[in-house]
Amino acid sequence: MNKVVANAEEAIRDVQDGAVIMFGGFGLSGIPENLIAALARKGVKNLTTISNNVGVDDFGLGALIRNGQVRKHIGSYVGENKAFEQMVIAGTVDLELNPQGTLAERIRAAGAGIPAFYTPTGFGTPVAEGKETREFDGRWYVMERALKADFAFVKAWKGDKWGNLVFRKTARNFNPMMATAANITIAEVEHLVNVGEIPPDLVHVPSVYVKRILQGTNYEKRIEKRTVRQATA
Repeated sequence: MNKVVANAEEAIRDVQDGAVIMFGGFGLSGIPENLIAALARKGVKNLTTISNNVGVDDFGLGALIRNGQVRKHIGSYVGENKAFEQMVIAGTVDLELNPQGTLAERIRAAGAGIPAFYTPTGFGTPVAEGKETREFDGRWYVMERALKADFAFVKAWKGDKWGNLVFRKTARNFNPMMATAANITIAEVEHLVNVGEIPPDLVHVPSVYVKRILQGTNYEKRIEKRTVRQATA
């Protein structure tokens, strides 16, 4: 039951070219920094990445995009990554944009074993093109398919050696649901503790979903866009 691996390189040992990978977090908050860095060093290519956003030019998923490792991205926001924007315009990277709530529900549905669902979001817009639509009680809905992956890379505040995870604040965006929606979930944590040190009522993701866990190091926790109040006279 001990799922601890020595480092990020060992954790991603079986990630191959063409893999579909989910990355938890929101903006640059709660992202699996160590796993992303190891993936950049490994150099695997033709990846399909699933994440709410694509980081910035030199950090987060931006590091993989800059290396030319990403073939397609599925997400909802790309506004802070100028390099990725240019790649999409040039046609060197495919982009599938989803409304943010739809993206979250597609991932949650996969984890719950639900193959598809109907949502009113996107009906009558390009989001609905090529998709089944249906009317319920006088309102039109778009059918969306569940979204699953080969791997989910998640980052938690605390985890034990069995893989029980606790998230804090912004890191609870996308990380917990992605942990349930992949064939192999790999978690990096700020604090790795012994089994029994996390009260059961505080566990956000139980160990059954987690295949490997590692102690993360050297977290930068960057701020995506820093703003300050204008000086007053």
